[in-house]
Amino acid sequence: MVFPRTVLAGHGVLREIGEVAHTFDFPSRGVVVTGPRTAGIAGNRAAELLKESGFDISTLLAGDATPAEVDRLAVEVKGLGGRFLVAVGGGSKIDLTKVVAARLRIPYMSVPTSAAHDGISSPRASLREPDRVTSIEAVVPIGVLADTEIIVQAPFRLLSSGCADVISNVTAVLDWKLAARLRNEEYSSTAVTLAEYAAQEIIDHQNLIKPNLEESVWIAIRPMIVAGIAMSVAGSSRPCSGSEHLFSHALDRSAQKPSLHGEQCGVGAIMMMYLHGGDWRKLKTALHAIGAPTTARELGVTSEEVIEALVSAHKVRPERYTILGDNGLTRDAAERLATLTGVIG
Repeated sequence: MVFPRTVLAGHGVLREIGEVAHTFDFPSRGVVVTGPRTAGIAGNRAAELLKESGFDISTLLAGDATPAEVDRLAVEVKGLGGRFLVAVGGGSKIDLTKVVAARLRIPYMSVPTSAAHDGISSPRASLREPDRVTSIEAVVPIGVLADTEIIVQAPFRLLSSGCADVISNVTAVLDWKLAARLRNEEYSSTAVTLAEYAAQEIIDHQNLIKPNLEESVWIAIRPMIVAGIAMSVAGSSRPCSGSEHLFSHALDRSAQKPSLHGEQCGVGAIMMMYLHGGDWRKLKTALHAIGAPTTARELGVTSEEVIEALVSAHKVRPERYTILGDNGLTRDAAERLATLTGVIG
C-alpha cells in the first residue's frame, strides 16, 4: 500500500510548497505541470515559491488528458531533466501528471485548484480517447497541498461534482461486497471502511456544502483525499468505482454532450442504489442539497441517452462484477429504473 507522505489542506497552504518539497529530499530540477488558466491561478505562483526555495523549476502547460498528451509531456519532462513533478490544476492536469510520473518513475506532488472528483490523491487516472474514457493505474502523489483559499475560487459546480463522486462510493462498495459473495473476489474491509466514511462525511454535512464558502471546501476535500487513500489500500479503484461509474463511462459514449464525471456518477448511484434495494431517496436528497444533478435534464442529456447508457454499462468493464450482472439490463428494465427513480420522466 502506497500513501501520500504529507497532506496539507487549509487556507494558504500553497505557501508551504517549498518547505514540503525539501522534506521529500527532491533533487534540484523539477517541472510544474499546469494548464493555461490554472497557471495564473496557482501554477506560476507554485513555480515561483519553489524557485525561492532553491529549486530549478520549469513550467509546462498541459492540454486535455489524452494518451497523446501524456506522450508529449513525458518527452518534454525528460528533455528538461525533470526529476520531480508538481501538478497544479484540476482533475485532468493531475491525471496527466500522475501518468507521466509513473512512466518516468519520478515522484510528484498534487496541488489541486478545483475538486471535481476524488483523483486528488488516488493512484488512478482517466484518459480520454476518441471513443471512450479509460481508467488506468498510475502513481500516488508523494504529497498533497489542497489550498482551500484557491479551490473556493473555482466554479461551485466542480466542488459539487467532486462531492457527488464521493457520495457514489456507497453503491461502489455494495457492488464490491456483492462480487466478493458471488465471485469470491478479493475484498478489503479496511478500504471499504475508508470509502464508506468518505461518503458519509459528505452526506452528513450536505447542508454545509454551499457556493463561495471556504468551509465547504475544507469539509469536502478531506473525504476526497480519504477516498483516494481507500483505492491505495485496495490496490484498485473497487471501493470507489462500481456500477455507477460504469453508467458514467457508458454515458460518456452515448451522450452527445456528456456532463461532469462526478455528476454522472451521482445520478448513476441513485439508480444503482434502487437496484440494490437501498435508500436511493436518501442519496437523491443529499445530491440535491449539494447542488448536484439528480435527473437527465439537469445533467443536460436526453432520456434516450440515459437508457442507452444503462443498457450498455455492463460492457464497459466486463471483468468487474456489479449489480448489473453479466448480461446487464434490458431496454424495458432500464427505462423503468430511470423512470421510477425520477431520473427521466
